[in-house]
This record gives sequence, C-alpha cells and structure tokens, in this order.
Amino acid sequence: MQIHYKYIIAACLLLLLGTGCSKKLDKAPLSQFSNENFWKSEGDAMLALAAVYRGNIAGGTETTMSDWWSYYGLLLLDMSTDNLYDRRGDNSDVNKLTSGGLTATNGQVGIYWNTGYLRIARCNYFLENVNKVPASPDKIKRMTAEARFIRAAIYFYFSQYFGSVPLTTKTLTVDEANTVKKATKAEIVNFVMAELTAAAADLPRFKDLPASEKGRASKQAALAFLGRMQLAEKKYGDAAATYKTIIDFNDNIIDANYKSLFDGTNESSKELVFAIQYVPNLVPNGMLQHFFPAVNSGWHLVNPLGSLAESYEFKDGTPFSFTDPRYNPKDVGANRDPRLGYTILYNMQTFNGRLYITHPDSTKSVDQLTLTRQATRTGYCIRKFLPDNFSGDLQNSGIDVPVIRYAEILLSYLEAKLEAGEAIDQGLLDATINQVRARASVGMPPVTVIDPTALRVILRRERRNELACEGLRYWDLLRWGTIAQVLNGSFYGAAFPGAVNLRKNGSTVDPYSRWFVTTKAFRAGTDEKWPIPQSEQDINPNLR
Repeated sequence: MQIHYKYIIAACLLLLLGTGCSKKLDKAPLSQFSNENFWKSEGDAMLALAAVYRGNIAGGTETTMSDWWSYYGLLLLDMSTDNLYDRRGDNSDVNKLTSGGLTATNGQVGIYWNTGYLRIARCNYFLENVNKVPASPDKIKRMTAEARFIRAAIYFYFSQYFGSVPLTTKTLTVDEANTVKKATKAEIVNFVMAELTAAAADLPRFKDLPASEKGRASKQAALAFLGRMQLAEKKYGDAAATYKTIIDFNDNIIDANYKSLFDGTNESSKELVFAIQYVPNLVPNGMLQHFFPAVNSGWHLVNPLGSLAESYEFKDGTPFSFTDPRYNPKDVGANRDPRLGYTILYNMQTFNGRLYITHPDSTKSVDQLTLTRQATRTGYCIRKFLPDNFSGDLQNSGIDVPVIRYAEILLSYLEAKLEAGEAIDQGLLDATINQVRARASVGMPPVTVIDPTALRVILRRERRNELACEGLRYWDLLRWGTIAQVLNGSFYGAAFPGAVNLRKNGSTVDPYSRWFVTTKAFRAGTDEKWPIPQSEQDINPNLR
C-alpha cells in the first residue's frame, strides 16, 4: 500500500519482526507496537495501518500463496481451474485443490488459512488500539473503516472457500484460540455484509483519493466486495442495487487500453478500483520471474490451458470453432478477440525481442512443449501482466495486482439483473457488457441477445475472457454451481497438427491435434469447501 514510502519501509521491517505466528489464532501480530512509545501519534496509527494493508505479502519472489492479496495467492489461484495449469504438474498443491486430491493436509489451503487469520488478527489489534492516538475524529473514523473493510474482505474469502470458520473480532488469548468454535457460514456472511456496509459509509469515494493515497480503500472497494457477497448468496436484487450505486457515482471508467491495466504502464487508471501496490527495491514482487517464458529467463510457472484459448470468440463475436475456416493453427490469435493476444502468448510470437517457440517437435527451443523442460506444459504462456521491452530484474517488479476492476462491476451488475429475473433490454446491455467489449483496444461487436438463457452463456464467457488470470475464475465456478461439471474430464493445450511428439491421452486421438495436459476429477459434494487444515484440527477439536 502506497501511503508514503517511509511507511512502506517501516511496515515491512515490522512485518519481518511480527510474522512469527503459530498456527493458532492467539497471536497479536502487531504486538511489537504494544509499548509505551507507540500509539502516541497519527503517524503511529498510519504505520500500523500500513502493516494491516500489507498483511503477509512478502516482497520479491514468492513460492506459496502467501496472502489472499499477494500476486501468488490471488492470480495463481487460476492454476486450479480450467484457465491455467501449474508447470509443477498434477502433484502440486494448487492443482490438487480441484483435481480430486484435496485433503486437510494441502499446503496451500494451510497457508491461506494461516495468513488469513494473521491479517484478521492485525485488523483486530489495530481496531482495539487506534482510538488511543491523538488524531481527529474524521481520521480515526476513516482508518477504522479501512481496517473493517480489510477484515471483512478476508472473511469474505473464508466464507466462500471454507464456509464455516471461527469468527474472531478481538485479540485472543492462547486458551481462547485453542478452544474457539466455528461460526456458521450464515453468521460469517451476515458479519461481512454488515461490516462492508458500515465501512463503505465511512470511506471516501474513489474520486476523492489523492495520488499519494493510491492503494487505500475507497467507498467503491467496500461496495464491490459487498456486491460479491450478495451475488454469492443469490441476493440478486441487493447486488444489483449495490453495483448500481458504484455505477451512479460515475467515478470509474472502462479504460481504452486493456493491456496497460496489467503491465505497469497505467496504474492510475480509473478502471482500477482497488489494487495491491508494489514498489521496486522497497516492496517488489517476483511475478515476472514466474510468468516469463524460458527464452526470456523466466520460470514459466503459469500455463494457459487450451480451454481458455478456445473461449475467446472470433472477431465478429461468433463462438470459436476448430472447424471454422477463420481458425489458423499457426496463428491462433488471428481473426479472434484481441484479448486472447493480450492474455496468452502462443507459439511463434515475438516477446521482448525473442521468438517464443513451443512446438513439441522444436527440440532446440528452450520453450519446447515437453514434460521435462522448465518451460510450457500447454504450448501457451501467460501474456497478461508482462511488460514489453522489460530488461530489469524479473524478481523486482513494481507492477500492481488488481483486486477489483470497473469491468467486473459492470458485468456483475448485468448478472445481478439477469439472475433477479428482470427484463433485459438493449440499453442495459450497452451500459454494461457492451462498454467492456467496446473499449478501443478490444473493439468486439455489441451483444444484442436478451433471451435470459442465451445471454447467461454469453455473459459468463465474457466474464471469463475479460477477467482471465485475475483470480476470479474459481469463485465464479463455485457460486454458479458449475465447478464439478467444468473441472471434470480431460484438459488439453495448444493444437499442433502434424506434430510427431504430440502427447496423447492414452489411446485417445484428439481430433484437433491438441497436446494432452491433464485430467481433473472434482468431487461434487466434497470439494466445494476447503477443509480446515489438519494441524488446526489437531490443536483445537472444535474445528473438526
């Protein structure tokens, strides 16, 4: 969070001192502040607030889901869906979230749990102490609202992925942490909605945030999370009203340049409602190290699946088909929605001055599609978030990570109206989905379908294509109730007609000559909710 550089630096130093939390819920991770010399000034409160915003997000290159809002924890969750594949293979904990191998000992689930409650503990501790500082009532009110927003956002994630979890709103003692009981999902949901409503009332509007406060929460950010919760709970009328409030503020826009929203060149865009701030040399991220292809010295961890590439329409708005004469296996982005090229790097494209060659017969290419190189496992590489002509340290990126974009607001508003059973007209389509499709760098034709069943298919595809690799796909599939259907069966990568080294799915011959990647067996009725980590259950039987 970019309040001031000095706050970022100090907060990060305190984080290094204050993250030695056990898996219990009893830690006050800002306890280093609890001394007679702290909570004496507004600066102290701002420093503590910076640590609340930063959470457990580590600087540099991450190796695990370090936080719900880190680049690894947010963006790479798509590797468990039909959008992306983890280069480390089927045995990676990320893949096991949805492949039928989810257990209570899954390491990534444990990290989400631990870091989520660490951030909640920081929020609770902050809220218990912020009133001690001699700041104006308005400033105290705003800082309080920010901490309540962040705490509610983390509980939102807990409610969606875990369901029933402890609801802690104060610093716990060891005994309390070891005996705490789970709240029902309904109790968590009600708490989140009440907190976000209250926080939104006390937060400034997006337009009133000066440049020096970029990254701090606005009224729109709190309302956007409220809308998400209402969508998930099928409170469609309420969600529509919430999203309409954001739209009516008229503070945000659909930016003309799609690519610039992710490559670090347009981080002050009014489309970025809320984003996690990174600063080179101070609080950098290492996403480029994970994302870049091997030919550009990257680790190629993130690999788009063929399912995602095939989701993008032809340029005239018709769905993709391998049998359409416009399909070109040597240039899959030709005649297609431009967002395919902004999101996916594919065979024989030039990136950062080097040719990206993934053909499985290209034995001399470091990016050859095989099972042995530290390179692609699908024939594709992520293109979103990758800057052009980057020549710096891949582990020292300052590219921000978007959490909420205005495009999501518009698409969610249309979805809420559709699922509420309201009549859809062309005016509503033009004010929502067609604004997203019509941005200058995309230029896709307007949607004119108003039949609810047909529009639902179009809207869900649009949401997938627009928000791909931004960490929302898993949640969308969960709340739509389609996750068990979508994440079952065989998944393929790019097509290479005539390839000699093409990987096949046993004796199955793919009619389009696609590289076989993996199979998933999401267990309906079991895998929709993540298990509380076994280590937590061992400490506290009430969590079983």
